Amino acid sequence: MSLGPVMLDLAGLELTAEERELLRHPAVGGVILFSRNYRDPDQLAALTTAIHALREPCLLIGVDQEGGRVQRCREGLTRLPPAARFGQLARRHPQHARQAAEAVGWLMAAELRVLGVDFSFAPVLDLDRGVSGVIGDRAFADTINGVSDLARAWCEGARAAGMASVGKHFPGHGGVAADSHAELPSDDRRFEAIAMEDLVPFERLIRHGLEAVMPAHVLYPHVDARPAGFSPYWLKEILRGQLAFQGVIFSDDLNMGAAAAGGGYADRARAALDAGCDILLICNNRPAALEMVDALRHYDDPTIHLRCLRMHGRGGLDRAHLHLDPRWQQGVREVGALEEAVSLDLDL
Repeated sequence: MSLGPVMLDLAGLELTAEERELLRHPAVGGVILFSRNYRDPDQLAALTTAIHALREPCLLIGVDQEGGRVQRCREGLTRLPPAARFGQLARRHPQHARQAAEAVGWLMAAELRVLGVDFSFAPVLDLDRGVSGVIGDRAFADTINGVSDLARAWCEGARAAGMASVGKHFPGHGGVAADSHAELPSDDRRFEAIAMEDLVPFERLIRHGLEAVMPAHVLYPHVDARPAGFSPYWLKEILRGQLAFQGVIFSDDLNMGAAAAGGGYADRARAALDAGCDILLICNNRPAALEMVDALRHYDDPTIHLRCLRMHGRGGLDRAHLHLDPRWQQGVREVGALEEAVSLDLDL
Protein backbone atom coordinates (compact mmCIF):
# COMPACT_ATOMS: atom_id res chain seq x y z
CA MET A 1 0.00 0.00 0.00
CA SER A 2 1.46 3.39 -1.00
CA LEU A 3 1.30 6.40 1.29
CA GLY A 4 -1.63 8.80 1.02
CA PRO A 5 -1.59 12.61 1.06
CA VAL A 6 -2.97 13.24 4.58
CA MET A 7 -0.81 13.73 7.68
CA LEU A 8 -2.78 13.79 10.92
CA ASP A 9 -2.34 13.88 14.69
CA LEU A 10 -2.91 11.50 17.59
CA ALA A 11 -4.75 11.89 20.89
CA GLY A 12 -2.19 10.70 23.42
CA LEU A 13 0.87 8.70 24.35
CA GLU A 14 -0.22 5.40 22.78
CA LEU A 15 -2.18 4.39 19.71
CA THR A 16 -5.84 3.68 20.29
CA ALA A 17 -7.69 0.99 18.35
CA GLU A 18 -9.50 3.70 16.38
CA GLU A 19 -6.20 5.36 15.49
CA ARG A 20 -4.66 2.08 14.33
CA GLU A 21 -7.57 1.63 11.94
CA LEU A 22 -7.42 5.25 10.75
CA LEU A 23 -3.67 5.13 10.10
CA ARG A 24 -4.20 2.16 7.79
CA HIS A 25 -6.58 4.23 5.62
CA PRO A 26 -5.19 4.54 2.07
CA ALA A 27 -5.43 8.36 2.16
CA VAL A 28 -3.17 8.63 5.23
CA GLY A 29 0.55 9.11 4.71
CA GLY A 30 1.93 10.28 8.01
CA VAL A 31 1.59 11.41 11.61
CA ILE A 32 2.50 14.74 13.18
CA LEU A 33 3.32 14.57 16.88
CA PHE A 34 2.56 17.19 19.54
CA SER A 35 3.61 17.69 23.16
CA ARG A 36 0.65 15.58 24.30
CA ASN A 37 2.20 12.63 22.45
CA TYR A 38 5.49 12.84 24.34
CA ARG A 39 6.35 11.83 27.90
CA ASP A 40 9.94 10.61 27.69
CA PRO A 41 12.30 8.95 25.18
CA ASP A 42 11.22 5.38 25.98
CA GLN A 43 7.56 6.20 25.46
CA LEU A 44 8.25 7.99 22.17
CA ALA A 45 10.35 5.11 20.87
CA ALA A 46 7.51 2.69 21.63
CA LEU A 47 4.98 4.97 19.91
CA THR A 48 7.00 5.44 16.73
CA THR A 49 7.71 1.70 16.56
CA ALA A 50 3.97 1.00 16.75
CA ILE A 51 3.23 3.58 14.03
CA HIS A 52 5.92 2.31 11.68
CA ALA A 53 4.71 -1.28 12.11
CA LEU A 54 1.27 -0.47 10.68
CA ARG A 55 2.18 0.05 7.03
CA GLU A 56 4.72 -0.73 4.33
CA PRO A 57 6.17 1.64 3.33
CA CYS A 58 6.15 3.09 6.82
CA LEU A 59 4.07 6.12 7.61
CA LEU A 60 6.11 9.31 7.90
CA ILE A 61 6.47 10.73 11.41
CA GLY A 62 7.17 14.43 11.86
CA VAL A 63 7.26 16.89 14.74
CA ASP A 64 7.91 20.59 15.29
CA GLN A 65 11.31 20.52 17.00
CA GLU A 66 12.72 23.92 16.06
CA GLY A 67 13.96 24.88 19.51
CA GLY A 68 12.97 27.65 21.90
CA ARG A 69 9.21 27.98 22.28
CA VAL A 70 8.57 25.47 19.49
CA GLN A 71 9.96 22.18 20.79
CA ARG A 72 7.38 19.43 21.29
CA CYS A 73 9.71 16.81 22.80
CA ARG A 74 11.58 18.08 25.84
CA GLU A 75 11.87 15.79 28.87
CA GLY A 76 14.99 13.64 28.53
CA LEU A 77 16.15 15.48 25.40
CA THR A 78 18.32 18.56 25.00
CA ARG A 79 16.47 21.87 25.37
CA LEU A 80 17.30 23.56 22.09
CA PRO A 81 17.80 27.32 21.75
CA PRO A 82 15.57 29.44 19.51
CA ALA A 83 17.03 30.09 16.07
CA ALA A 84 17.59 33.76 16.86
CA ARG A 85 20.39 32.82 19.29
CA PHE A 86 22.54 31.75 16.34
CA GLY A 87 21.89 35.08 14.66
CA GLN A 88 22.90 36.93 17.82
CA LEU A 89 26.15 34.97 17.94
CA ALA A 90 26.75 35.61 14.24
CA ARG A 91 26.95 39.36 14.81
CA ARG A 92 30.14 38.80 16.80
CA HIS A 93 31.45 35.47 15.52
CA PRO A 94 29.87 34.47 12.17
CA GLN A 95 31.99 31.36 11.60
CA HIS A 96 31.36 30.07 15.12
CA ALA A 97 27.64 30.72 14.65
CA ARG A 98 27.56 28.56 11.51
CA GLN A 99 29.47 25.80 13.31
CA ALA A 100 27.06 26.00 16.23
CA ALA A 101 24.01 25.87 13.95
CA GLU A 102 25.36 22.78 12.21
CA ALA A 103 26.21 21.07 15.52
CA VAL A 104 22.80 21.80 17.04
CA GLY A 105 21.02 20.78 13.82
CA TRP A 106 22.81 17.44 14.09
CA LEU A 107 21.95 17.17 17.78
CA MET A 108 18.25 17.84 17.20
CA ALA A 109 18.09 15.31 14.38
CA ALA A 110 20.14 12.62 16.09
CA GLU A 111 18.07 12.71 19.29
CA LEU A 112 14.86 12.29 17.29
CA ARG A 113 16.18 9.77 14.79
CA VAL A 114 17.21 7.26 17.47
CA LEU A 115 13.61 7.46 18.76
CA GLY A 116 12.08 6.75 15.36
CA VAL A 117 11.01 10.25 14.27
CA ASP A 118 11.65 10.81 10.56
CA PHE A 119 11.91 14.60 10.42
CA SER A 120 11.26 17.92 12.10
CA PHE A 121 9.28 20.74 10.50
CA ALA A 122 12.34 22.99 10.54
CA PRO A 123 14.12 25.26 9.87
CA VAL A 124 12.23 28.55 9.69
CA LEU A 125 13.49 30.51 6.66
CA ASP A 126 11.49 33.65 7.37
CA LEU A 127 13.24 36.97 7.89
CA ASP A 128 12.66 38.56 11.29
CA ARG A 129 11.25 41.94 10.33
CA GLY A 130 10.25 42.81 13.88
CA VAL A 131 6.60 42.63 12.85
CA SER A 132 5.43 39.05 13.42
CA GLY A 133 5.07 37.76 16.96
CA VAL A 134 4.35 34.34 15.51
CA ILE A 135 7.82 34.27 13.92
CA GLY A 136 9.97 36.46 16.19
CA ASP A 137 12.88 34.49 17.64
CA ARG A 138 11.99 31.48 15.51
CA ALA A 139 13.85 33.27 12.68
CA PHE A 140 17.62 32.97 12.52
CA ALA A 141 18.17 36.62 11.62
CA ASP A 142 16.77 39.75 10.03
CA THR A 143 19.04 39.61 6.99
CA ILE A 144 19.02 37.45 3.86
CA ASN A 145 22.59 36.24 4.36
CA GLY A 146 22.08 35.61 8.06
CA VAL A 147 19.04 33.40 7.53
CA SER A 148 20.51 31.64 4.49
CA ASP A 149 23.90 30.82 6.01
CA LEU A 150 22.66 29.68 9.40
CA ALA A 151 19.73 27.68 8.04
CA ARG A 152 22.00 25.97 5.53
CA ALA A 153 24.37 24.97 8.35
CA TRP A 154 21.42 23.68 10.41
CA CYS A 155 20.20 21.59 7.46
CA GLU A 156 23.66 20.17 6.82
CA GLY A 157 23.85 19.06 10.44
CA ALA A 158 20.41 17.45 10.32
CA ARG A 159 21.23 15.72 7.03
CA ALA A 160 24.42 14.27 8.50
CA ALA A 161 22.27 12.69 11.23
CA GLY A 162 19.93 11.14 8.65
CA MET A 163 17.12 13.69 8.72
CA ALA A 164 15.51 15.72 5.94
CA SER A 165 14.59 19.36 6.52
CA VAL A 166 11.40 21.35 5.89
CA GLY A 167 11.92 25.04 5.11
CA LYS A 168 9.03 27.27 6.16
CA HIS A 169 6.99 29.43 5.61
CA PHE A 170 7.22 29.99 1.84
CA PRO A 171 7.38 32.65 0.42
CA GLY A 172 7.90 34.43 3.76
CA HIS A 173 5.80 34.98 6.90
CA GLY A 174 7.92 37.62 8.61
CA GLY A 175 6.23 40.65 7.09
CA VAL A 176 2.76 40.28 8.67
CA ALA A 177 1.58 40.87 12.22
CA ALA A 178 -1.59 38.72 12.17
CA ASP A 179 -1.44 35.16 13.50
CA SER A 180 -2.43 32.72 10.75
CA HIS A 181 -3.55 30.23 13.40
CA ALA A 182 -6.52 32.52 14.05
CA GLU A 183 -6.96 34.68 10.93
CA LEU A 184 -5.71 35.20 7.39
CA PRO A 185 -2.75 37.62 7.35
CA SER A 186 -2.24 39.84 4.32
CA ASP A 187 1.15 41.02 3.06
CA ASP A 188 0.67 43.99 0.75
CA ARG A 189 4.12 43.96 -0.84
CA ARG A 190 4.50 43.36 -4.54
CA PHE A 191 6.22 40.31 -5.98
CA GLU A 192 9.44 42.18 -6.81
CA ALA A 193 9.98 43.16 -3.17
CA ILE A 194 9.32 39.63 -1.92
CA ALA A 195 11.52 38.08 -4.60
CA MET A 196 14.46 40.32 -3.74
CA GLU A 197 14.29 39.53 -0.02
CA ASP A 198 12.08 36.81 1.47
CA LEU A 199 12.40 34.35 -1.42
CA VAL A 200 16.19 34.40 -1.39
CA PRO A 201 16.77 32.04 1.59
CA PHE A 202 14.40 29.51 0.00
CA GLU A 203 16.18 29.82 -3.33
CA ARG A 204 19.60 29.32 -1.75
CA LEU A 205 18.55 26.37 0.40
CA ILE A 206 16.85 24.70 -2.58
CA ARG A 207 20.14 24.93 -4.49
CA HIS A 208 21.75 23.08 -1.59
CA GLY A 209 19.31 20.19 -1.53
CA LEU A 210 16.44 21.30 0.73
CA GLU A 211 14.15 18.29 0.88
CA ALA A 212 10.79 19.90 1.70
CA VAL A 213 8.99 23.24 1.94
CA MET A 214 5.89 24.40 3.82
CA PRO A 215 3.96 27.38 2.39
CA ALA A 216 2.53 30.12 4.57
CA HIS A 217 -1.17 30.62 5.21
CA VAL A 218 -0.64 34.22 4.12
CA LEU A 219 -2.32 36.23 1.39
CA TYR A 220 -0.19 38.37 -0.92
CA PRO A 221 -2.99 40.29 -2.70
CA HIS A 222 -0.71 42.13 -5.14
CA VAL A 223 0.61 38.74 -6.32
CA ASP A 224 -2.36 36.36 -6.22
CA ALA A 225 -5.92 36.32 -4.90
CA ARG A 226 -5.31 33.04 -3.04
CA PRO A 227 -3.15 32.42 0.06
CA ALA A 228 0.23 30.86 -0.78
CA GLY A 229 -0.77 27.37 0.37
CA PHE A 230 -3.72 27.38 -2.05
CA SER A 231 -1.98 29.21 -4.88
CA PRO A 232 -0.84 27.43 -8.07
CA TYR A 233 1.03 30.61 -8.91
CA TRP A 234 3.19 30.48 -5.79
CA LEU A 235 3.62 26.72 -5.63
CA LYS A 236 3.73 25.64 -9.27
CA GLU A 237 4.91 28.70 -11.15
CA ILE A 238 7.34 30.16 -8.60
CA LEU A 239 8.41 27.31 -6.29
CA ARG A 240 8.41 24.45 -8.81
CA GLY A 241 9.06 26.53 -11.93
CA GLN A 242 11.22 29.53 -11.13
CA LEU A 243 13.06 28.03 -8.14
CA ALA A 244 13.18 24.49 -9.64
CA PHE A 245 12.18 22.86 -6.35
CA GLN A 246 11.83 19.07 -6.69
CA GLY A 247 11.11 18.11 -3.07
CA VAL A 248 7.96 17.67 -0.99
CA ILE A 249 5.49 20.49 -0.40
CA PHE A 250 3.69 20.15 2.95
CA SER A 251 0.61 22.27 3.51
CA ASP A 252 0.49 24.11 6.80
CA ASP A 253 -2.27 22.89 9.11
CA LEU A 254 -5.56 23.02 7.21
CA ASN A 255 -7.39 23.44 10.51
CA MET A 256 -5.82 26.87 11.11
CA GLY A 257 -8.05 29.92 10.97
CA ALA A 258 -6.32 31.26 7.86
CA ALA A 259 -7.03 28.01 5.99
CA ALA A 260 -10.76 28.76 6.05
CA ALA A 261 -10.09 30.70 2.84
CA GLY A 262 -10.01 27.28 1.16
CA GLY A 263 -13.62 26.44 2.07
CA GLY A 264 -14.82 23.28 3.84
CA TYR A 265 -12.29 20.65 4.85
CA ALA A 266 -12.68 18.44 1.78
CA ASP A 267 -12.58 21.57 -0.37
CA ARG A 268 -9.45 22.79 1.42
CA ALA A 269 -7.78 19.46 0.80
CA ARG A 270 -8.56 19.46 -2.91
CA ALA A 271 -7.62 23.13 -3.29
CA ALA A 272 -4.24 22.57 -1.61
CA LEU A 273 -3.53 19.52 -3.78
CA ASP A 274 -4.60 21.33 -6.94
CA ALA A 275 -2.32 24.23 -5.99
CA GLY A 276 0.66 21.91 -5.76
CA CYS A 277 0.84 20.59 -2.18
CA ASP A 278 1.91 16.95 -1.81
CA ILE A 279 1.08 16.25 1.84
CA LEU A 280 -1.79 17.86 3.75
CA LEU A 281 -1.62 18.52 7.48
CA ILE A 282 -4.86 18.40 9.47
CA CYS A 283 -4.44 18.75 13.22
CA ASN A 284 -6.57 18.92 16.36
CA ASN A 285 -9.83 18.24 14.55
CA ARG A 286 -10.61 14.55 14.14
CA PRO A 287 -13.98 15.03 12.35
CA ALA A 288 -12.19 17.21 9.78
CA ALA A 289 -9.45 14.60 9.36
CA LEU A 290 -12.07 11.90 8.77
CA GLU A 291 -13.81 14.11 6.20
CA MET A 292 -10.55 14.68 4.37
CA VAL A 293 -9.39 11.06 4.26
CA ASP A 294 -12.81 9.95 3.08
CA ALA A 295 -12.78 12.56 0.30
CA LEU A 296 -9.28 11.49 -0.79
CA ARG A 297 -9.74 7.72 -0.50
CA HIS A 298 -8.93 7.17 -4.17
CA TYR A 299 -6.36 9.92 -4.60
CA ASP A 300 -3.12 8.59 -6.02
CA ASP A 301 -0.13 10.45 -7.47
CA PRO A 302 3.01 8.37 -8.16
CA THR A 303 5.14 11.52 -8.27
CA ILE A 304 4.30 12.27 -4.66
CA HIS A 305 5.32 8.76 -3.62
CA LEU A 306 8.76 9.29 -5.12
CA ARG A 307 9.20 12.71 -3.52
CA CYS A 308 8.22 11.40 -0.09
CA LEU A 309 10.91 8.72 -0.14
CA ARG A 310 13.41 11.44 0.78
CA MET A 311 11.51 12.23 3.97
CA HIS A 312 12.02 8.84 5.59
CA GLY A 313 14.72 8.96 8.24
CA ARG A 314 18.10 7.47 7.36
CA GLY A 315 21.13 6.28 9.23
CA GLY A 316 21.87 3.76 11.91
CA LEU A 317 22.58 5.88 14.97
CA ASP A 318 22.83 3.81 18.14
CA ARG A 319 20.51 5.08 20.85
CA ALA A 320 22.39 3.26 23.61
CA HIS A 321 25.63 5.05 22.80
CA LEU A 322 24.35 8.37 21.44
CA HIS A 323 25.58 10.36 24.43
CA LEU A 324 29.08 8.99 23.89
CA ASP A 325 29.18 10.29 20.33
CA PRO A 326 31.56 13.28 20.06
CA ARG A 327 29.02 15.02 17.79
CA TRP A 328 26.34 14.80 20.48
CA GLN A 329 28.75 16.14 23.06
CA GLN A 330 29.73 19.01 20.77
CA GLY A 331 26.09 19.89 20.16
CA VAL A 332 25.36 19.98 23.89
CA ARG A 333 28.38 22.19 24.46
CA GLU A 334 27.19 24.59 21.78
CA VAL A 335 23.74 24.79 23.38
CA GLY A 336 25.35 25.57 26.73
CA ALA A 337 27.62 28.19 25.20
CA LEU A 338 24.67 29.92 23.54
CA GLU A 339 22.80 30.06 26.84
CA GLU A 340 25.88 31.42 28.60
CA ALA A 341 26.36 34.09 25.93
CA VAL A 342 22.78 35.29 26.40
CA SER A 343 23.25 35.44 30.18
CA LEU A 344 26.37 37.56 29.70
CA ASP A 345 24.57 39.87 27.28
CA LEU A 346 21.80 40.36 29.85
CA ASP A 347 24.36 40.74 32.65
CA LEU A 348 22.74 37.94 34.66
